[in-house]
Amino acid sequence: AADEIQINNLENTLEAALALNYIYKVVRHYYILGKRTLSLYIIMQLQMILPLVMREAEAYASALKAFAYGQPIGDGAGALVAAKLMHGYEKRKISKDCVAATVPLEGRTAYVIKAEGPGGNVGKPGDAIKTIIEENSGKIASIIVVDAALKLEGEKPGAVAEGIGVAIGGPGVEKFKVEESLLKYRIPINAVIIKEDVGDAVSPMRKEIFEAADKAIQRIKRLIHEKTREGDSVIIAGIGNTIGIGQ
Repeated sequence: AADEIQINNLENTLEAALALNYIYKVVRHYYILGKRTLSLYIIMQLQMILPLVMREAEAYASALKAFAYGQPIGDGAGALVAAKLMHGYEKRKISKDCVAATVPLEGRTAYVIKAEGPGGNVGKPGDAIKTIIEENSGKIASIIVVDAALKLEGEKPGAVAEGIGVAIGGPGVEKFKVEESLLKYRIPINAVIIKEDVGDAVSPMRKEIFEAADKAIQRIKRLIHEKTREGDSVIIAGIGNTIGIGQ
């Protein structure tokens, strides 16, 4: 019988296989439609976007290998930052598939959150952040969210940038949960992002992205110094798929 880590990895492998199958079906649809209608324009459109389609398909093909072998992927950059910060400290389950650790950092108390690894898992970071805010009766000086983000062509993979807001991708449910608590207690929030290509997000983690985790930690420490005072409590949330990354 498979354990929970293997089940999560198998789920991720299936998702990547489904994505590849969907790309194949869409390309086949337009190819057959173009032939059946004898429309040059449908075939031309397909040919024009094919390099982008192939790029995405190749990314999902390499994702299959990463998920099957339980290797860390580019999307796990935020989870890696959190794992480095909480390493050696006691962890506790804080919400569905999420763990938290209380870490002394630069004279502050940091509540570090990430998805529970090393299985393929993104957890419920919105619920985790909300729970810690409520546990502290809203007495949180700052929240810092760390996540991977898509870079533009010409930008270097592993570049670190700062922003304001809840840097959580997806349908927006987790983002809303955090924003609800922020508004209630008027807590400032900052984001630290690690830039990567669309192919890097689901492929085995590149050296540049792995090394960017230490740069992101330096940015977090600087933000803590600038935005909070000694003795304050802060939340640091590492967002992303934690496959291959423990805690």
